Amino acid sequence: MVFRRVFSAGLGVTLGLMLALPGAAEPAAPSYETALEEFKASRSGGTSPLDADDRRVMKEAAAALARAMPNPGLKVGDVAPDFALPDARGKPARLSAMLEDGPVVLVFYRGAWCPYCNLHLNVLHQSLPAIEALGARLVAITPQRPDKSLGQMEKDGFPFPILSDLDSAVMKAYRLYFDVPPALTEVYRERLGLDLEDFNGPGRNVLPVPGTFVIGGDRRIAAASAHTDYRQRMEPGDVIAALRTLNP
Repeated sequence: MVFRRVFSAGLGVTLGLMLALPGAAEPAAPSYETALEEFKASRSGGTSPLDADDRRVMKEAAAALARAMPNPGLKVGDVAPDFALPDARGKPARLSAMLEDGPVVLVFYRGAWCPYCNLHLNVLHQSLPAIEALGARLVAITPQRPDKSLGQMEKDGFPFPILSDLDSAVMKAYRLYFDVPPALTEVYRERLGLDLEDFNGPGRNVLPVPGTFVIGGDRRIAAASAHTDYRQRMEPGDVIAALRTLNP
């Protein structure tokens, strides 16, 4: 696919956590912003399959989404809606059950095809030792089918569960859901080689606004981030800082 070829560069950026020596200062968490800048640099000077009309469609769709969802996502202090969704192997996972073992870092992302989602998931993956040291677990949610998630997990080595929101109910409950406009769907399909229905299922040209929620054992949201600009994501350092407030 053109889309995968154009946007695959830069995902192998090494962002691993340094091992702390006894008595040494705690290492900084991997930075999404740094990974993003390196990714942009890797693409500079490349040839894009998009023409001026395609870019106009994308710009107009982004502006319309920002107008329609000026303040997306649940907020700090809200009670996180419970849910049960299938993981990449079809096994159901329920939020309330996971919270019995500790806080949950819940990440909504667009799909395996999205390079910005992959950058974010990669830096969170490399932050897992710090997340788990605070008694929490990382869980991702996407509208894509479980088989797509399984392929992504196997390719990228993700050890955390990826859940599939196959009827969009959870994206709606967390105030992240939107329908992709037909004109943008066509640009994705015809110009970038990306068929959302191939990932999400027939008739499902839908996506979430990317969002991250740190959820405590009482289901209260301790930290939240959601942006209609899909390039903006919560930094792992902010996730870890929020978890520390739950484990003083």
